[in-house]
Amino acid sequence: MAEIKINNMVKFYTLCLLATDSKHGYDLIKELEKKLGRRISASNVYPFLSTLRKNKLIKFDKVGKRDKKTYHLTSSGKSFTKQMFSKFGDLINIAIEPRITACPCGCKIYSGGYAKTIRGNLIKFCCSHCAGEYK
Repeated sequence: MAEIKINNMVKFYTLCLLATDSKHGYDLIKELEKKLGRRISASNVYPFLSTLRKNKLIKFDKVGKRDKKTYHLTSSGKSFTKQMFSKFGDLINIAIEPRITACPCGCKIYSGGYAKTIRGNLIKFCCSHCAGEYK
C-alpha cells in the first residue's frame, strides 16, 4: 500500500465522515462544506477517494436508478482511520496538556473550574464542593 498523506482538513474530515457511515460523493462534499465552513470543490474530494480506493481502504456500491456510488471503509480502511485518529488525538493532547490543571480530588480541569485562595495560595478546583472539602 502506498503511503497516504492526510495533509489537510478536507482529507481528515473525509475520513471522519466515512468512519461514521457510508456516503455518496455529493453528500461528502456538502457535509465537508458544512463542517469546514467553506466551499469544497469536487476536485478536493474525488482524487482523494480514488487514492483511498486504489489502496483498498474504501469500496463503493452503485445504488439506485442512477447507480450513484456509495463509498464506505473496508476493514483496512477502518484500521487506517483508527491510526489517523490516534495520531490526531496525540496532537490534540500535546496542544491541550499544558493547559490542564488537576483538582486535589484528582479531576482534570481544562477550563473554568472553581478557584479559591487558601492560606495565601490560589488553588484551582473542579467545583465549589471540592474547594469546601479541601483541608
